[in-house]
Amino acid sequence: MRDPIRRRADLVRVLESLQGFSAPDAKLEQVETPTDPAVDLLTEALSREDLQDRTVLDLGTGTGRLAIGAALLGARSVVGVESDTAALEVARSNARATGAEVLWVHTDVSGYDTAAETVLLNPPFGAQRAHADRPFWTAAFDLARRGIYAFSLADSRTFIARLAVARAARIETTRPIPWELPATFPHHRKPRVPLPVDLWVLRPEHISP
Repeated sequence: MRDPIRRRADLVRVLESLQGFSAPDAKLEQVETPTDPAVDLLTEALSREDLQDRTVLDLGTGTGRLAIGAALLGARSVVGVESDTAALEVARSNARATGAEVLWVHTDVSGYDTAAETVLLNPPFGAQRAHADRPFWTAAFDLARRGIYAFSLADSRTFIARLAVARAARIETTRPIPWELPATFPHHRKPRVPLPVDLWVLRPEHISP
């Protein structure tokens, strides 16, 4: 196992080198997590002692960017859950290229039931199917034992806040984060479009030491 990455610049370089979706599916909203937001989320978890030597679960891992980043920053174990076979093949290839140790699980997020200390997620934003993010958030609250680190559109703030209250979870932070959506699908007409995205940190009711 390689030594954990220590410098932000090194993490940026590694994540930038990862292969993206070979044939992104618009219905699944298969868009890569931008590098800088991914690094912000991972370093946020690291600074709050929720990454190094922790068990980590990445729900809807896609091509593995968050899962691989967590592994390279020193997580004790990392699981990446993804329903799309082609995306998982890319994730496995990316892990081999970087030396990251990740257990890849091919299943829908609602079909995975093994808890972890820290849950990471960049769920679908619901551009193609309303409420596509709901199963991911439900799984995150069900499975996180210490912290949830996630992205969402700003217009989901009320939903997530209400869900946190219903689950007796504490919102530690929610803040806007710079996010640009590159042209990925045939219906995208502009090379890049800024999106109003938030970074969330939430604590479940029962926090493991």
